[in-house]
Amino acid sequence: MWRDLKDFLMRGNVVDLAVAVIIGTAFSQVVSSLVADVITPLIGALGGVPDFSGIRLGPIALGRFLNALLNFLIVGTTVYFLVVPMREAQKRLRKPPQETPPPEPPEEIRLLREILEELRKKT
Repeated sequence: MWRDLKDFLMRGNVVDLAVAVIIGTAFSQVVSSLVADVITPLIGALGGVPDFSGIRLGPIALGRFLNALLNFLIVGTTVYFLVVPMREAQKRLRKPPQETPPPEPPEEIRLLREILEELRKKT
């Protein structure tokens, strides 16, 4: 039972998923801090306080929706401008795949090719 559990937990995709979740959480904190501590204050300094939570349309808190939409756009744009350069750097750092020679054809194929060559020579 313990061996099966160990085999399950150490399977490549489980470990990869765990690493992805941990890195994703850390990356999320970096992006959230960048948006909350750098970009949003810059927007506030340029155009006033970027908080629309006070906007209401009767009982509907329209401002909170606008805040969430603006936050989504800022986070999406920030992630885009962080991820695209990282992908480009990864492409440049990757080694090109090494060419492997084609496998030897089976004996039957080689014999058929020889026969075909002999037939071509006779005509």
